[in-house]
Amino acid sequence: MGGLTASIASHVPSGLLSAGLSLAALASPGEIIRRASRFEDELKELLRVHGGRAGAEQGAGGQQNKERFLPAYERLKTELLNDRAFNFDFTEETRQWVAKMLDYNVPGGKLNRGLSVIDSYMLLREGAEVDDEDFYLASVLGWCVEWLQASALVLDDITDNAYTRRDNLCWYKLPTVGLSAINDGVLLKCHAQAIIKRYFKEKFYFLDLMELWNEIGLQTAMGQMLDLITTHTGAKDLARYRIQGYRRIVKYKTSYYSFYLPVACALLLNGAKLGDYIELKNVLIEMGVYFQIQDDYLDCFGDPEVIGKVQKNDPSLVLTIVMLMASVRPIDLVGTDIEDYKCSWLIVQAMELANENEMKILYENYGKSDPQCVAAVKNVYKELDLQDIFLEYESRIYKHLVSTIDAEPDHAIQEILKIFLKKIYRRKK
Repeated sequence: MGGLTASIASHVPSGLLSAGLSLAALASPGEIIRRASRFEDELKELLRVHGGRAGAEQGAGGQQNKERFLPAYERLKTELLNDRAFNFDFTEETRQWVAKMLDYNVPGGKLNRGLSVIDSYMLLREGAEVDDEDFYLASVLGWCVEWLQASALVLDDITDNAYTRRDNLCWYKLPTVGLSAINDGVLLKCHAQAIIKRYFKEKFYFLDLMELWNEIGLQTAMGQMLDLITTHTGAKDLARYRIQGYRRIVKYKTSYYSFYLPVACALLLNGAKLGDYIELKNVLIEMGVYFQIQDDYLDCFGDPEVIGKVQKNDPSLVLTIVMLMASVRPIDLVGTDIEDYKCSWLIVQAMELANENEMKILYENYGKSDPQCVAAVKNVYKELDLQDIFLEYESRIYKHLVSTIDAEPDHAIQEILKIFLKKIYRRKK
């Protein structure tokens, strides 16, 4: 343990050591845990990997929409914390907890889902003037989507035993939070529905809006269940990893709430009936599947300098291990789908293409944290030319989506789909 402690200490910033994190403390898990809560702010900053990497540059209109969208979060948070219809006689302690939990989990991402509500709504208005009240209502629904996203991520990180999220420690990994994050994840979802009721209960489309959210909530939970059953439940068997099952998981766990929900919200705001847009839903669901396949590919073959994931032996990760229960098991956060036995697109393809020897290697090494096992799986992926197969799939699905979009008679819908496709085509992170 002494050698490991010295190695870890060599990476710990002197400021933290001078603050009282001695070498003796590094060797004591109990002391590490007790001290960890004092360093949450420092740790949060240290875990920002190339912070400030935003997505693709937005046009002037998109940036203006974002600047108008952002302030709505503070207003909604304030209402949740202070309105008696929401706060259920909060004590000051619970109010502070909820405020911190919201700030940590809701606004920290790229906000693509929430902004998609705004962008879609503005396109549906086709140049008609949108007053401040209508824009704010669109912003409310956009933030509700971000609230739902935060709920899904908080809970998903726990089930996956994840370490980092959005270049920070996962919420449940903070020493002062732990598994109370489960209730926080549920609370975030309840917040979204409460906000919708507050702002839209008098609107003629309120029932349709609530039915949409209930349906999406059920679909997302079912997708998570399918993922958990396939990945974590029962005897591990790669033979279960087939493309039909994979697409089913992705469709329900990701596509509905990430791609269809923002556009459906915009349609309802514009007075449309969702039943008239079934083909639009189908295209958005297919984009969601494509998006997740990209994620799986980048998990293995993406450039960590671009995607912003922490690498093994990164000083910030060493500090994470120090601060959190003195874990000493090898961890590589640049893509952990292999170690986590995930039903990813890559393993699904490999199971279709592998010969007997390659299949044997996959069965012996998939789902193990040993770097040599991970390397063996990745070597099979390379032997099977999965990188080229992905690029061929990406080219094919892009042509299919472009053809489908071009055939869409509604100009506004066509523009919405083009924006979605532009955001995800050949993305690098």
